[in-house]
Amino acid sequence: MSAPSRYHEVYARASRDPEGFWAEAARDIDWVEFPRTIFDPTQGPYGRWFADGVLNTCYNALDRQVAAGRGDQDALIHDSPLAGSVTRLTYREMLREVAALAAVMQDFGVAKGDRVLIYMPMVPEAMIAMLACARIGAVHSVVFGGFAAKELATRIDDAHPRLIMSASCGLEPGRIVHYKPLLDEAIRLAAHQVPTTIVLQRPQEPCTLVAGRDHDWAELRAAALDAGKAAPCVPLRATDPLYILYTSGTTGIPKGVVRDNGGHAVALKWSMFNLYGVKPGEVWWCGSDIGWVVGHSYIIYAPLLHGATSIMYEGKPVGTPDAGAYWRVIAEHKAVALFTAPTAFRALRKEDPAGELIRKYDLSRFRTLFLAGERADPPTVEWAERQLKVPVIDHWWQTETGWCIAGNPVGLGVLPVKHGSPTVPMPGYQVDVVDEAAKPVAANKMGSIVIKLPMPPGCLPTLWQQDDRFRESYLTEFPGYYKTSDAGYKDDDGYVFVMGRTDDIINVAGHRLSTGGMEEVLASHPDVAECAVLGIKDPLKGEVPCGFVVLKAGVTRAPAEIEKEIVALVRDRIGPVAAFKIAITVNRLPKTRSGKILRGTMKKIADGDSWSMPATIDDPEALAEIGSALQRKGLTS
Repeated sequence: MSAPSRYHEVYARASRDPEGFWAEAARDIDWVEFPRTIFDPTQGPYGRWFADGVLNTCYNALDRQVAAGRGDQDALIHDSPLAGSVTRLTYREMLREVAALAAVMQDFGVAKGDRVLIYMPMVPEAMIAMLACARIGAVHSVVFGGFAAKELATRIDDAHPRLIMSASCGLEPGRIVHYKPLLDEAIRLAAHQVPTTIVLQRPQEPCTLVAGRDHDWAELRAAALDAGKAAPCVPLRATDPLYILYTSGTTGIPKGVVRDNGGHAVALKWSMFNLYGVKPGEVWWCGSDIGWVVGHSYIIYAPLLHGATSIMYEGKPVGTPDAGAYWRVIAEHKAVALFTAPTAFRALRKEDPAGELIRKYDLSRFRTLFLAGERADPPTVEWAERQLKVPVIDHWWQTETGWCIAGNPVGLGVLPVKHGSPTVPMPGYQVDVVDEAAKPVAANKMGSIVIKLPMPPGCLPTLWQQDDRFRESYLTEFPGYYKTSDAGYKDDDGYVFVMGRTDDIINVAGHRLSTGGMEEVLASHPDVAECAVLGIKDPLKGEVPCGFVVLKAGVTRAPAEIEKEIVALVRDRIGPVAAFKIAITVNRLPKTRSGKILRGTMKKIADGDSWSMPATIDDPEALAEIGSALQRKGLTS
């Protein structure tokens, strides 16, 4: 029988004495100067952690691990079914590459505090570039590879980078993404002039370099290594920025989420064992992209700060070559845990509902599956539990927080799982559910989910050069709290239930209803692989719910028949109050490249509002299909 979880004791200690708790966690990081001031409430919009500490994140990720005897252990396993290659870099090799690239950057005049924009696919050089920036105190800003030129230009104009690192192309199933023309167009559109770019020529599609501005990555690397160049680590204040990561703003101007060095290193190091249960030396796989926060935190930084081996995967859950790709990677590289998006598992469930491909691989070392990115619907979680026979842990966090807000702490001892809940707040987070007046509501009552200030280490201290916008966006509406913009409730046991973005709570004839709750019901239908529910305009009720469903592979029944069953199911489980009468079968749902369903754009199409093509969309044709499906139902003209 497993020992009882230490979670409640640890959480209580962090709540009772946050400075003592995080000072102890900070001792797992090597400091040039250990902080005397653990939290300074006078700095920044709500205070700063480890205000007078001095450290270097790259030193903690690489130099320290080599010094501790991990030099011959793999730091990175890069697995690319798209390129047909597997590349391994030990901690010693990674340190050599990073120190050489950091010296190259210094040769181009990049110094502490300068910004470096990284626009790259999922290749080892992307990790090397990020760590090289961290080594010399340059602030990296990774832009998701293949982002449209206009979106890239807005980020250039906000960050004012001294240098851009990019690649000739990215790889997607069946196509090559042409990075260089997008980069050239973004530089042309931007008001800020970037003097230097370093371009990685990939063999799948080399590109033409612009004389005087573009430099060949491989040539610079070879020359630096031949000359024995290696930049030392630059000491940085804990409050110095490590990176800027842009997230979409409602005004159309992107919000630059700032991550500092000290709090980030402490929180991520703490999380690798206490939350994820991974030990130094073990192989860990985060199936995200380096362009998103999950990739920053759990492909690049946390595994290396912890001395683990990180897998970087350039492929898809389905189609590279089949729905068994994930199981091949886990078996081949002996991964003990996988962290991916619920969308990936809905795709796997759709293509391989009986889990036949899972049983082709040796998953004996695999212990835990973690899901995050959007709500993990209970039917998908239950399917994964049945097929994998390991704990399936949903957890909830945001770009702004940089690590988990609510989860199930495997290292402290797993708590009972409640499907539909990411479980409980992590130490440092006081999560409340409040009404419009910022007053906490009763258990099981829906409201806005907020986090009591101050935020714990690792969370954003502000937005890049926009303290006022930070206050207005996150701190003003609910005084004393950080606004998550998520809605949900806490149950009698303190478990958090995130039911959707605040915008996804729809008002049907005066009743506030959760689209997430309806999606749960739709996903429980045996023929449904994935679904999305959104509120569309209705002249009588204000809004009515509309459900889009994708059927599992091999389903041969008439869609109209299944749609009727779905409507009846919602009426039975939620009641007539939901006014759920519209179910529409589609071949696929429009998604971002990170797998998030584009509910907001779908709603605009359904409402007949003006909309623009999202910069992050995976396949623009998917939105046209939504429009056609609505027309067939007579819901749009």
